[in-house]
Amino acid sequence: MIDFNFENTNKPKSGTILISEPFIEDKYFTRSVIFLCDHGDEGSFGFVLNNYIETSLQEMIADFPDIDVRVSLGGPVDSSNLFFIHTLPDLIPNSQEIAEGMYIGGNFADVVSLLKKQPKEITNFRFFVGYSGWDANQLEAELKEKSWIVLPKVANKHILDSHNDDLWKDLMDRLGGKFKVMSTFPKNPSHN
Repeated sequence: MIDFNFENTNKPKSGTILISEPFIEDKYFTRSVIFLCDHGDEGSFGFVLNNYIETSLQEMIADFPDIDVRVSLGGPVDSSNLFFIHTLPDLIPNSQEIAEGMYIGGNFADVVSLLKKQPKEITNFRFFVGYSGWDANQLEAELKEKSWIVLPKVANKHILDSHNDDLWKDLMDRLGGKFKVMSTFPKNPSHN
């Protein structure tokens, strides 16, 4: 079990996780878990980890190998572009480190080539259409409104797992206390 700070005094920074409070009603952020890739004076951006699209990578990119991988809807910004994070900087040139052991971007042709030769390496990647972004001080304002819980970095394997449909609930359960109770609330209170 991960030991989280129950007072939610963690500060957002690259590599932290944002968990939406259970009552946020938003097309993109209801019960979302966001991997924060950058946070600074000019703003923040990250990817929603638990919102998926139905389109496969093979449908989006003609020469992408036929591998079982889900594409996430990373957020409402720049949703016509594909983004990816990974743990293989030595094999994917031009990638940039987000946090310890996690990288963003790089040469996409190298990704395709690697996965054609070694399809099992797919577990080292996550793919997103669009991203989530905040202007300067916007995320801090949302934190003051208690819209988000900030968690310290979780294991890369959890960030890269595109098959966990219960990620929000799992993380809320791990927080324990009132968060565990909130994880069982129905999305629509009238269904109670």
